[in-house]
Amino acid sequence: MKNLVISFRIFLFLTILTGILYPLLITGTAQTVFPDKASGSIVIKGGKKRGSLLIGQEFSDSCYFTSRPSHISYNPLPSGGSNYALTNRKLRENVLMRRDKFIEFNELDSITPIPSEMLFSSASGLDPHISPEAALLQVKRIGRCRNFPDSLQKKIIDLINFLTEEPQFHMFGQKRINVFLLNLSLDTLK
Repeated sequence: MKNLVISFRIFLFLTILTGILYPLLITGTAQTVFPDKASGSIVIKGGKKRGSLLIGQEFSDSCYFTSRPSHISYNPLPSGGSNYALTNRKLRENVLMRRDKFIEFNELDSITPIPSEMLFSSASGLDPHISPEAALLQVKRIGRCRNFPDSLQKKIIDLINFLTEEPQFHMFGQKRINVFLLNLSLDTLK
C-alpha cells in the first residue's frame, strides 16, 4: 500500500509538472517572444482570416500562382507525403502527369525545364514555398489572365524578386517564395 501511495504522488507531481506547468511556460514564452508565429501566422485581411503563412494552400484559379503539389490536398490533419520510393511506378506517373499539367496550364514549351518542387509533393504536403524560378514560369499566364500590359507583368517580376526569401542563415536550403503571400500581394497590383 505504501508503494501505491508513493507511485500516486509521483504520478500526480509529474502530471502537474509536465501536463500543466511546462506547457504553460512554453506557451507563455512563445506568445511573448514570437507572438505572430505562436498564433499560427494567420493573415487577416478585410476582417476575415485568409490563411496562414506557414501552411501551403491550393490555388487553382489561373489568375494566381500555383502552389507546390500536395499528396494530402493541403489538409493539415493527416500531414504527410506519399512515401513513394524513387523506383515506384506511381511516383513516375505522378511526376510526368504534374509536368504535363504544369506545362499546359502555363502554356510553356514542352522542353521547358520545370523546377522539381512543382513535380514532387513535399514530405509534409503543406510546404507553402516554391522557388523563384517556378514563380517566374507562371508570370505570363497570370498577366494574360489579369489582362496586364507588359509594364504590370514587369511589376509581377519585381514583386517576385522583392518577396524572395534567402536561404535560412544564408546557408541552409535555397531561395524560396511564399505562394500565399505572393498571391495576396498580387491582388494589390494595378
